[in-house]
Amino acid sequence: MVSETDLFISADSDLRTEARESILKIRKELDEYIIKRPEFKNSLEPIEMDEQTTPTIQKMLKHSRECGVGPMASVAGAVSEFVGEYLLRFSKQIVVENGGDIFLLSKDTRKIGVHAGVSKFSEKLILDIASEQTPCGVCTSSATVGHSLSFGKADAVVVLSRSVALADCSATALCNIISNKDDVDKVISHGKQIRGVNGILIVMGDTLGAWGDVKLVDI
Repeated sequence: MVSETDLFISADSDLRTEARESILKIRKELDEYIIKRPEFKNSLEPIEMDEQTTPTIQKMLKHSRECGVGPMASVAGAVSEFVGEYLLRFSKQIVVENGGDIFLLSKDTRKIGVHAGVSKFSEKLILDIASEQTPCGVCTSSATVGHSLSFGKADAVVVLSRSVALADCSATALCNIISNKDDVDKVISHGKQIRGVNGILIVMGDTLGAWGDVKLVDI
């Protein structure tokens, strides 16, 4: 934990010192850019690209434009991705979880549970992530769980992508446009058009929708 950044990290060895170094580095990048460009933090819509900034911030700007949301919609995933890639210097396997947004590189199959508020599917859905799917991002957005801003009503929208920042942006964007269970099919159709999205899982009350590289297994 560093200030507001609270990560769960699993690695081949104790990397607390290295993890802290990486968190301080990415927080410094973000804090300095927000001072330089306040709209980066506050905008709920995409803002102009900046070819002079760091790779992580460029990635956030790019993916927010692809998904039609503000840059900070990808911040949790971007931090997970930055820390995960940094720690790969010291470990062959890494899991970094940041408020439900996950960077994953594993030599084994991993199972990830899905919390979806009061939905009957909550705690009953397990994603099976094969080693060959990694490195990847698994990110979740919800209108009924947590404190993140959402304009929709979905209990959970989970997106899989090679890019954690893109998965985070996409999950936010798709969650924003679900008002009722009749929206699930059209939202999946919309998500399929976002280049780089490999899988989508949507939980809306008693309705479940899935597409792509989504394998569900029994608890």
